[in-house]
Amino acid sequence: MTTNRGVFTRHEALGGWYNPVLVDPETIVAFAHSGACRRFVRRMFARLTPDAYSRYISEFRREGERKFGECWHYLDIVDVVAAAALLLQPVSYLEIGVRRGRSMATAAAAARKCALFGFDMWMADYAGMENPGPDFVRSELRRIGHSGTAEFVDGDSHVTLPKFFAGQPERKLSMVTVDGDHSDEGALQDLRDVLPRLDVGGVVIFDDISHPQHPNLRAIWRQAISEAPFPIRTHEYASLGYGVAFGIRVG
Repeated sequence: MTTNRGVFTRHEALGGWYNPVLVDPETIVAFAHSGACRRFVRRMFARLTPDAYSRYISEFRREGERKFGECWHYLDIVDVVAAAALLLQPVSYLEIGVRRGRSMATAAAAARKCALFGFDMWMADYAGMENPGPDFVRSELRRIGHSGTAEFVDGDSHVTLPKFFAGQPERKLSMVTVDGDHSDEGALQDLRDVLPRLDVGGVVIFDDISHPQHPNLRAIWRQAISEAPFPIRTHEYASLGYGVAFGIRVG
């Protein structure tokens, strides 16, 4: 029996009338725009150690909400991670491209006992910003009260991820965030490596689909989804900021 909260586990006894996955992308988007989820994200930003980018995003959010109130529909990776994790309470979360751990900490704050797996090269001054490493991320996880396990793998994800899965051939994942190598080939390879490991009802999140420096990432996302070995329902947000896409495995 699956442990995924987003799956109707009694369907076999009652008859297979519907697909057993209970959550669709529209539910996650609606919750991401809700006051409850927005307050959760604000608390997360307030509790984590700030940097120049997080200060900018916090002010961007405040101004949008001040000017337009509940009508303001902005999404970024943290909104999607927060909404999905709060709704689905994942038992496992894997992230490629951890950096300072903001997305990972968001998932961990929403699902405190979730097992975390983080893959990064922790390159100094990545994208012109501080990249302090896994010990810093562990300290951020302590700030938000994470009580589950956290495993960090240092190195090129195109090498470390296949090795990780080879050592755990039965591993399934409740949530995956792909925000690492932004080259076309690299991003596609990361998606191809993780998608087969997504559990039924699990969520995969892909960042920066409208980033001006990476114009092909949206097409890369669509290609990877089209190649997935099972059906995935998706949503793309590309109106403000750098954009984010996510999908839910339904078969």
